[in-house]
Amino acid sequence: MQIGKVVGTLVSTRKDEKLTGLKFLVVQPVDIDGRPTGGYVVAADAVGAGVEEYVLYATGSSARQTVLTDKRPCDATIMAIVDTWEIGGEIKYRKNE
Repeated sequence: MQIGKVVGTLVSTRKDEKLTGLKFLVVQPVDIDGRPTGGYVVAADAVGAGVEEYVLYATGSSARQTVLTDKRPCDATIMAIVDTWEIGGEIKYRKNE
């Protein structure tokens, strides 16, 4: 899994039937200090994340391992919303602070 920040939403009215009902979010990968690492990923949201939240997401075949994305053509899925992260005893991020 990778850490990213949700920076936007994506709406698609025409898509494969297997994608119907999925919410798509635009995620910017970040490093362990929360700095953007470049690029963006469109990910299916399996946990109800929102814009500005830090999330854990998976890509490739791992993206299809949630109940919501099983047997669906997804290459990236948000699997968790980050509440806090700590590195070497230092809090890098705490939600709602």
